[in-house]
Amino acid sequence: MHHKQLEYFLALAETLHFGRASERCYISAPTLSRNIKQLEQLLDAKLFIRDNRQVALSDAGEHFITYAKNTLMQWQQLKASLHGAKELQGALSIYCSVSAAYSFLHPLLSAVRERYCGVEVKLHTGDPAYALERVLDHHEDMAIAAKPAKLPAQIAFRRLGWSQLVFIAPKTPCDISRQVANSPSIPWQQLPFIIPEQGENRTRLISWWRKRRIQPPIYAQVSGHEALVSMVSLGLGVALIPQVVLENSPFAQSVQILNVDDAPPPFEIGLVAQQRRLSESVLGACWQLAAQLK
Repeated sequence: MHHKQLEYFLALAETLHFGRASERCYISAPTLSRNIKQLEQLLDAKLFIRDNRQVALSDAGEHFITYAKNTLMQWQQLKASLHGAKELQGALSIYCSVSAAYSFLHPLLSAVRERYCGVEVKLHTGDPAYALERVLDHHEDMAIAAKPAKLPAQIAFRRLGWSQLVFIAPKTPCDISRQVANSPSIPWQQLPFIIPEQGENRTRLISWWRKRRIQPPIYAQVSGHEALVSMVSLGLGVALIPQVVLENSPFAQSVQILNVDDAPPPFEIGLVAQQRRLSESVLGACWQLAAQLK
């Protein structure tokens, strides 16, 4: 078993796409496929379930992720110790939304680059609703996420800041902006909503609806928060978003914040990682560094 094969496996486990994984590893798709088959033969187990439409991790593949990451980490640490390296060496994968990368993540990455220049940071962006899942499934070492009402017992959380939740409506002349402007109170029952497909934002919005006994029409369900601002700016509906998303959106000037006295409580934003992995050298050092940013 070669270390390169472990890197190929992790790339495919993350992308679940032979084309994208081979591009990331700078090899051809047939070469990637051949190395994965060699690993499976060596382990006498299928790591991936493949058909003509998709690639998925098998149960064995899910278990093998931890082994592959730990082996590569130990290999990096061994090389550093043999060469007398005094600085921290290794890789750290982080997952967050685009908005979090602009705000909460930047100070942390700046500190990591200054303090631990030997650490290779791999940043992956996407829907924040998947942050906890990606950490629990070993796809990422840590992620930036809104703290849920019930945090999984195996997850450690380190607060980076807060973000208010605000309701937004379009500024552009349209039926929605006229309804908001001409009504003595906001006609929630008539306003079409654009909502996230999943995640803490969706959970809090639905809870808010229930408390107020509101059943508004839903115009669309989207992945991520950034698309919410874009669609609202086009006059397609209203939405609930973290204010930090609005502050970093190119469409911020095209929407208006609605004055709502009892909006859902703010998000507590922070780093999440598996509690049992905080003893690892790279992850633990960066986790402790985050505490010094406050």
